[in-house]
Amino acid sequence: MRFTRRAFSGMALAATALFSLPAMAQDMPAPFDKPGDVKIALVRYLSTGDFFQAYLAGVEAQAKALGVQLQVLDSRQDAALQADMVDQAIALGVQGIIIQHGLTESMKEAAQRAVDAGIKVVAFDVNVENAAIPQVEQSDRDLARLALEQAVKDNGESWKAGYVYVAGIAPLDRRDETWREFKAKYPGINEAAMFGTLDNPIANSVANQARSVVTANPDIQVMFAPYDEFAKGVKIAVDEAGLTDSIKIYSADISTADIAAMREPGSAWVATAATNPAVVGQVSVRALAMLLAGENPGQQVIVPPTLITQQQLNDNDIKNMEELSAKLPQFAHADVAMPAWMPNPNK
Repeated sequence: MRFTRRAFSGMALAATALFSLPAMAQDMPAPFDKPGDVKIALVRYLSTGDFFQAYLAGVEAQAKALGVQLQVLDSRQDAALQADMVDQAIALGVQGIIIQHGLTESMKEAAQRAVDAGIKVVAFDVNVENAAIPQVEQSDRDLARLALEQAVKDNGESWKAGYVYVAGIAPLDRRDETWREFKAKYPGINEAAMFGTLDNPIANSVANQARSVVTANPDIQVMFAPYDEFAKGVKIAVDEAGLTDSIKIYSADISTADIAAMREPGSAWVATAATNPAVVGQVSVRALAMLLAGENPGQQVIVPPTLITQQQLNDNDIKNMEELSAKLPQFAHADVAMPAWMPNPNK
């Protein structure tokens, strides 16, 4: 059977509608004082990997706390379909839309159509070049900076590096800016190879590339893979090549699976900088809710990251995201886009 993009998006809408009621709607401003009256949509470009599953869980938790109807539209890295899904959300009569990742060229006009329709919009990790749309970010430059500062601390100011990067994705582009700044600051950093792909499954696709890179450059000392699916792929290749003692991997983002990979005996994956993806999802909904309530969350809504090292995980015997949040409280909640009336789903 062959599906059109619009037929597929319609099915996605029908399959992923969520609805719940907040505990104390009477304490919240309009339009949240009438549970069930508010409809919002999450329009996704990327969804593969633990980060995006946790991000979605955070969106769902905050939507539940607010008592809104949530539609989840997943384009699975189809840029044209994602733009179609914004139009689908508009046709459904939602009051708010979260655009999660995507390409500027495909989402800029779609986002403007939503604004023109009177819909409040926030964007997470995609630059839609629109002053009316707040940008939710993980402070990607700080994510890269924290990981790279640790790489310099561990390896000195001169080393041969492999770098995983795909251009055109806003968070990766921002992390790339920091990488280029570090190379300028430390001329002894020699980028021997740059590679990367977002082909699904991402980790396995990157592993295929990384095998060739480490074979051609067995003297690489550092792999900078500023997205955890990239780091997983690099680790597969490094393990297979028997280079775990000579290569160290530095990344961004974290999940329970990442923690297990970092804590494997002799693991080459030694540090990552991360925000809690569930918290980022919650912040995305809160920023949209503030717009709907007539409040201003700010043009940039930034969730601060935390450096997490292999040694920290081992010293604190952290095995999963729950234990990470318990033992690093700053990771469990971000006091961002959090007016007094906003329900906290973590309580």
